[in-house]
Formats: sequence, C-alpha cells, structure tokens
Amino acid sequence: MRRRTRTRTRIGTGTGAAVALVLAALVSGCTIEPADGKHPSAGKGGDVLAVKIDNVAPARPQTGLDSADVVYVEQVEAGLSRLMAVYASHLPPVVGPVRSARETDLELLRQYDRPALAFSGAQSKLLPLIADAPVRALPPGKAPGDAYYRGGGKPAPHNLFLRPDALNVDPREGALADAGFRFGPRPEGGTPQTRRTVRFPAARFTFDWVEYEGRWRVAMDGTRARTSGGKELSPSTVVVQYVKVRPSRFHDRAGSVSPFTETVGEGRASVLRDGRAYEARWKRPTAGDGTEFTTADGKQLPFAKGQVWVMYAKA
Repeated sequence: MRRRTRTRTRIGTGTGAAVALVLAALVSGCTIEPADGKHPSAGKGGDVLAVKIDNVAPARPQTGLDSADVVYVEQVEAGLSRLMAVYASHLPPVVGPVRSARETDLELLRQYDRPALAFSGAQSKLLPLIADAPVRALPPGKAPGDAYYRGGGKPAPHNLFLRPDALNVDPREGALADAGFRFGPRPEGGTPQTRRTVRFPAARFTFDWVEYEGRWRVAMDGTRARTSGGKELSPSTVVVQYVKVRPSRFHDRAGSVSPFTETVGEGRASVLRDGRAYEARWKRPTAGDGTEFTTADGKQLPFAKGQVWVMYAKA
C-alpha cells in the first residue's frame, strides 16, 4: 500500500470565532451556524466529498445515498448507526439528512487525501480535533450560504440537506485506489451466500443477493432501504470489517458515550460479491495508509465494480 505524505493544515478560526461557533452548535443541537451571520467562501479542493448522513427511522428514506461510491456504516450512541457517504465519481444534486460528526470519522478519513467533510456540527469538545484534522471541514457556517437548507418533509433535526455542488469540491475517482479500493473480476474460491445480516446493538442490516441485478439489496431494521426518490439501495460489494469498538472520551447531550471505531490495525473481514462470501484479512498500518484486503494466501482481494458498503462490525 502506497504511503502518502501530507501536510497538516489547521482549519480553525480565531479564538473568539471558535467560541461563537461552539455556542451556536450547542444552541442549535449540533448544527454550527456562523457567528456573524455571514457564510464565508469555502474555496476549492478535495479529492472526495464525505457526508455524515442520519440513519434513524425519522431520517429515512435518505437522499443521494445511491450516488455514493462508498458507504461506511459505523456505530454511534445507544447502539444506533450512522452513515458516512463518500463521493469520488460524481456529486448528486442533494444529499441528506446531514448529521453531526464523530471522532471515528477523523481517523477513517485519513486514508483519503484531505477530503471535504460535510456535517451538521459536532460535540463542542470535538471541534478542536476537527479543526486540527487534515480534512476540509464544511459544516453550516463554513460552507457557502446556499449549501445547506432545511426541508424534505422531515422533523428537525432530521431535515438538514446539502447541495454538494455549492461546496466547490472536485471529486477524483482515483482517490478510491489511494484508500485501498481495488476492483476486478470475481476471484476464485469463496462460499456461496445470498443473505447476510450484520447487527449493531440497536440496528440491523440485511443484504440479499439478487442474481439478475448483480447487486445486494439492503434492508435496514427489517425494511427495504430506498432513497427518497424510491430507488432501492443496492451495492455491488459489501465488506463486513471486524474492528475494535471502544468508548471514546466524548458523549452526546443525553450523556451517552460515543463509541470509537478503530480503523487502523488489522483483523478479519468478510467480502460479499457476486453471491459469494470471501474470508479476508484487512490491514491498515497507519492512519495515512489505505486499507488493504487480502485473501488467506495473501493475494489482494478485488471488489466488484460499483458501490461498496463497509460495515464496521465489532470484533
């Protein structure tokens, strides 16, 4: 796996502005609003756009999730799940509902080269870490004024949506290769499997293989997953990556501790593609490295071309 050298860039503002942003985040339930009512230009750049997407029942169906190249599923407070959608090929008109970031996201995204990160806000003590992270942070207040809006017929806080084109992000499909993703023909071996369920303490995901479509249909908490436009969510590859999930030093406003998912290290994984399951090993030596997936004999395990879902299951 190719190592990449990065320059750490501080994204934070001055002390007074930072305090104002924190207060605004607390008042608005983790949505950061600008301290002075202005929406500064976000500039250009970013090989990928990563968006934190809500995944509780009132937030469904989501918008724009079918256009993501990669969908990461991570555990959050109370055993629930939240999604990180990564766009490297093209940007949909609208994505959402957008929700708050977690500490896990900062380590996860280091395998991309200073990605743009869209999120609704964060726990106040996490904001300095986001400011120091090598990401281009674009919450409300840092993004252009027309980037975010409330709507979609959903109750707050599940009604914040993003217009990605307003962020001046220039996605680069090659960024997926930098992060370790390899696509190719179905390898030999594997075990026939047409259904797989992955459980979090308070969430459940089921993937059913549909041969004539060449895709896995997704069900979340027992309900078929669709976009707000009625399109079924159907990745071509599902990665069940077994990782260590431990308590972090952060918690939500109700006092529930935020889990931290360790995505640096190594462990076992199960890669589902073409109606088969491949037992694999994953390895990511440092946060700056991509994640490599290999077969038992050490060969690189390619994914099927199309959308990839990465499920961070507890080891």
